[in-house]
Amino acid sequence: MSASPARAGTPADPPGGRKAVAVWGIGVAVYFVAVIFRTSLGVAGLDAADRFHVGASALATFSLLQLLVYAGMQIPVGLMVDRLGTKKVLTLGAVLFTAGQLGFALAPSYGMALAARALLGCGDAMTFISVLRLGTRWFPARRGPLMAQLAGLVGMAGNLVSTLVLAPVLHGVGWTAAFAGSAAAGLVVLVPLTLFLRDHPEGYGPAPRAAGTAGAPGGFVRRQIRESWAEPGTRLGLWVHFTTQFPAMVFLLLWGMPFLVEAQGLSRTTAGGLLTLVVASNMALGLVYGQIVGRRQSARIPLALGTVGLTALLWAAVLAYPGDRAPMWLLVALCLVLGGCGPASMIGFDFARPANPAERQGTASGITNMGGFIASMTTLLTVGILLDATGDNYRVAFSAVFVLEALGVASILRLRPLALAREAARGRVTVPAQALEPGPEPEPEPEPVSRACPLPETAGREAP
Repeated sequence: MSASPARAGTPADPPGGRKAVAVWGIGVAVYFVAVIFRTSLGVAGLDAADRFHVGASALATFSLLQLLVYAGMQIPVGLMVDRLGTKKVLTLGAVLFTAGQLGFALAPSYGMALAARALLGCGDAMTFISVLRLGTRWFPARRGPLMAQLAGLVGMAGNLVSTLVLAPVLHGVGWTAAFAGSAAAGLVVLVPLTLFLRDHPEGYGPAPRAAGTAGAPGGFVRRQIRESWAEPGTRLGLWVHFTTQFPAMVFLLLWGMPFLVEAQGLSRTTAGGLLTLVVASNMALGLVYGQIVGRRQSARIPLALGTVGLTALLWAAVLAYPGDRAPMWLLVALCLVLGGCGPASMIGFDFARPANPAERQGTASGITNMGGFIASMTTLLTVGILLDATGDNYRVAFSAVFVLEALGVASILRLRPLALAREAARGRVTVPAQALEPGPEPEPEPEPVSRACPLPETAGREAP
């Protein structure tokens, strides 16, 4: 049976279809290139140390500054997306991260290279939230979890390109040619972006803002942040993202290659294969996580906490293994489990998305997306400092992972009852009774019907 006209014309529930896939594909292509640039340092960390004559702490500063800019830009970018639209923000982001990658290729000094990575991080920060916004504007709400996971999968494909393509090119043609040549990809994606991308389907634009609010930028910013943060689902989403994403991000972005080569005695080729395994595992598990969450909303917390627990267990096994080096089978198991960190982090958006109306989706996504990058930034710096302080003792340095995971799990368990109770009170999802206890009473709702984006249509199918 076809949808009724009223249903089809509802801005919150666009129809999807081939045009939606084409437009969304342009957005994820931009994100794909941004991830290639973001992760390019992960395969060039040792080369960067030699080129700029820096130690572990200074090397970590490259990724730290890039992530600091990225994390700091998340709320401003979310506000920009909500106010200016996706196309303008994505275009600006593509220009900035392309300039940053080119600047990194040509930088004659450590300081200039730092500035280039900061510029790259600024442009990169504008991509993922924009792609999430495209997904909510062009596809039905029930497709939200799957589209978010697919976007993450495409991003990991960019990581795969860095590992499989950029690494051998770097060692074949040299630093400047490799990084300058890769910057051309940014120019390539700018063409369809400027010509064909649209913010939303015809007739499915955002609702006009209330009178008296459009002309007050300061009031708009404060209101968007305050109302997004007031939602327990937004805060829970941030902590889920914080706790799940950073172990794999730190491993892929910078410290995985040095750890495998210097601490585990592997060749660069073998270490690159293990980094590729993390990416491949991420891509495979992304599809699985997306399908599970789309069908069973009650699986969100178990999936997130299960991934955190398994990651901690494997890291502990590798770091505590007797002898100087862990066996290959254990390193393979660790890399396979690290592949689940990215898909698990996407679950954070599945808490923030239904907690906020369409006009706050960019801001709420920005708040959520800060979590994992704050954790990654903290861990990157901590590992670098501990390596310098302990004479490259990776066992001590990587123990920082457990501290942040413990903090994140405690915060998830604290916010979980209130966030799930709020969802249940709005009548959008059936929550198991045991999930609501112990915890504070749900705050009363002023309206029986919320304007927040709906969850996938799973009510009535949740297991008690």
